[in-house]
Amino acid sequence: MSGYRTVARDAEAETEVKRSRFLATLVRVESEDAARAVVARLRKEHWDARHHCTAYVLGPEAAIERSSDDGEPAGTAGAPMLEVLRGHGLSDVVAVVTRWFGGTLLGAGGLVRAYGDAVRAGLDAAGTLRRDLLTEHLLDLGHADAGRIEGELRQRGVTVLDTSYGAVVTLRLAVPPDGEERLAGLVAELTGGTGATSPAGQRWVDSLDP
Repeated sequence: MSGYRTVARDAEAETEVKRSRFLATLVRVESEDAARAVVARLRKEHWDARHHCTAYVLGPEAAIERSSDDGEPAGTAGAPMLEVLRGHGLSDVVAVVTRWFGGTLLGAGGLVRAYGDAVRAGLDAAGTLRRDLLTEHLLDLGHADAGRIEGELRQRGVTVLDTSYGAVVTLRLAVPPDGEERLAGLVAELTGGTGATSPAGQRWVDSLDP
């Protein structure tokens, strides 16, 4: 797995259905312990609510999925919440919908819609971004050429993670694993064949969702 989507920021959104209030909280997490900690915090913070229904998806391959109806009829809360996260292709996120009962029963269909709509409202507030596994390369350049070459690389879609200045200028570049050959060609073109990169590992890099 070389890339996936997650929420851009933690967010909340409130909806109301027949006087029942639904507060959706979306938080970016990277472990089950972190997801459970979010749920515990919200239970304590909103102690007067009747339900704290949850869904979360974890890992680059979305290998871990969990959901809870927290006292709502089976399949009417956690499952539709999880389905919204799946439908948006998201991972490393926990969704908690806190419900204050308004006195009117919504029925199974009404609950499914209410919990799904609550998470969709939360996602609208949170936004999404991409996480891509990129290969890092270091490129040493002379001071006279570094600015021009860095600008050209950026214009051609190469991610420049860092620029450090010493006896030479070192650019820390990042490309998808299948982009290394293209990077080598660009560097050769821009340096007149005198420059070459050295590999420096891999990292997950966030970028705005197109």
